[in-house]
Amino acid sequence: MFGSGAGQDPRRPRPEGPGRALVLADLVADEVAEPDVVSFVEDSVAQRRWWVEQWPEGVDFVAGLVAQDVQDALLERYGRWPLCPVCGSGDPHALDVEPELGADPHWVCAKAGVLVAAVGSLGSVRR
Repeated sequence: MFGSGAGQDPRRPRPEGPGRALVLADLVADEVAEPDVVSFVEDSVAQRRWWVEQWPEGVDFVAGLVAQDVQDALLERYGRWPLCPVCGSGDPHALDVEPELGADPHWVCAKAGVLVAAVGSLGSVRR
C-alpha cells in the first residue's frame, strides 16, 4: 500500500508525512536539525512506513513514534533531547513523549508532571 510508492495514488497523503514534519519542526526549534540528525528522522520514517503497512489503524500514532525513535537515536549518539525547559534547577533531563503509543502526542516533563508542548510545537516554548 505505501511501500516503495509504486502504484500509490499521488493525491493521497503519505501517513508518515505529518510525523516527519512535526519532529523536524522540533529539531529546528532546538537548532539541532543538522544533516546527520535529519537522517535519524528519515530512518524512522522508513521504518514506520512499513509499520503502517502492517497496521493501518496505527497511522495516527506515527508522529509520536517518530519522535521517540529520533529521541532514542540522539541519546545513543549525542545525548538527551529535547531538554526540559520547565525545570530550572537540578540535572538537565529530557522530555518524554506521551502517550507512548497513541494519537496527539505531546512532550511532557515527567519530573514536574506537566505537559510542555505538542510534538511539533517546541518552538512555542523555546522563544
